[in-house]
Amino acid sequence: MTAIRAKDRDAVIQSLSAGVVPRTGQHLIQVGRVREIEALLKDIGRIADGGSSFRLITGEYGSGKTFFLNLVRSVAMEKKLVTASADLNPDRRLHATGGQSRSLYAELMRNLATRVKPDGGALAGIVEKFVSSSITEAKAAGISPELAIHQKLEHLTEMVNGYDFAAVIAAYWRGFEQGNEQLKADAIRWLRGEFTTKTEARSALGVRTIVDDASFYDQLKLMGRFVRLAGYSGLLIGLDEMVNLYKLANTAARNSNYEQLLRILNDSLQGTAEGLGFVLGGTPEFLLDTRRGLYSYPALQSRLAENSFAKNGFVDYSGPVIRLSRLTQEDFYVLLSNIRHVYAAGNPAVYLLPDEALQAFMSHCHKRIGEAYFQTPRNTITAFIHLLAVLEQNPTADWHELLGTVEIAADQGDSSLQLDTPEADEDDELVSFKV
Repeated sequence: MTAIRAKDRDAVIQSLSAGVVPRTGQHLIQVGRVREIEALLKDIGRIADGGSSFRLITGEYGSGKTFFLNLVRSVAMEKKLVTASADLNPDRRLHATGGQSRSLYAELMRNLATRVKPDGGALAGIVEKFVSSSITEAKAAGISPELAIHQKLEHLTEMVNGYDFAAVIAAYWRGFEQGNEQLKADAIRWLRGEFTTKTEARSALGVRTIVDDASFYDQLKLMGRFVRLAGYSGLLIGLDEMVNLYKLANTAARNSNYEQLLRILNDSLQGTAEGLGFVLGGTPEFLLDTRRGLYSYPALQSRLAENSFAKNGFVDYSGPVIRLSRLTQEDFYVLLSNIRHVYAAGNPAVYLLPDEALQAFMSHCHKRIGEAYFQTPRNTITAFIHLLAVLEQNPTADWHELLGTVEIAADQGDSSLQLDTPEADEDDELVSFKV
């Protein structure tokens, strides 16, 4: 039996104890979802081959969307993709005129992650890797590094903001060559979308454009191509809390965001966004509501419609929408077993609870809150972690006696996400881990 590193063990246990989704170590507790993961692995392979992908992950509250997105993110990094993730909120949108799209882009760039830097902040390292490889190639070809950089970036100049993107990378190289840390920092600031005025960017870097609301998606397409030039397989964008588009009260603003989503989807279906993939998380209402959901936008409805033959037990994972179902009791038992294993750092000899205790715990939870204990299990899992903590720190404690004292409340989700209409039901929950 392979031991679990203390770092991975603590990352999982501390997250679960706090009622949040682990950012790392998801593979240690995942259950089910084999076919869904296989579908996303194909997407990752398509991105690595220079193609594109688009997936909308939907499911009822407690079905595991956030966990699934984090797991896909981890798998993508293991496959040498760069990942970027962010939650949409009122200040971060796909389309806006007041800086909200630039804010979303900046958040994605702050969270840019690679296998060696999985917690974000990888942008500078990616640029450094590109510059270093260009210098090596320049020496081998007997040309100047700046010429090599411009040659590698030449095909980017045909894209929106592409010329200035190449100029900023060249500026970073000059800062690298001259030991000018300020120039390097300004180049990274531009790439992160942190310049707010064109005048400031022109003064610092000699470029005429900045990343703004209008160029949000075009800049992501540039970054998708650039990371491949830097030696990575592609770029995977993960966006959660898509319900915040559904919640926009202004119909024109909501439709503008759906129009941007349609553009992303079309590019993916047509394969024109090289090395770029999107994985989005939202509830069924966000997708299916014909008044304010994606289905209220006819072009999206036609492209995201379910396969009419995928019914009565038949499934189709080739379309852009993947629907996650809730946990079963069997899944939840495996989940508790996995958590027990992680808590013991992978050593069965020091398990704090026997198998019969897992069954007894599930029975106790069912009596308290019914099937909600395994269908929306954030509070249930937190209670289980707390039980293990008490047993660990009190060796004389008897789990039989402790079990009767466990109080569990049904998880009602985050009330702050409720709309003033019956359409709202988004999940900012600890997912149900059916992955």
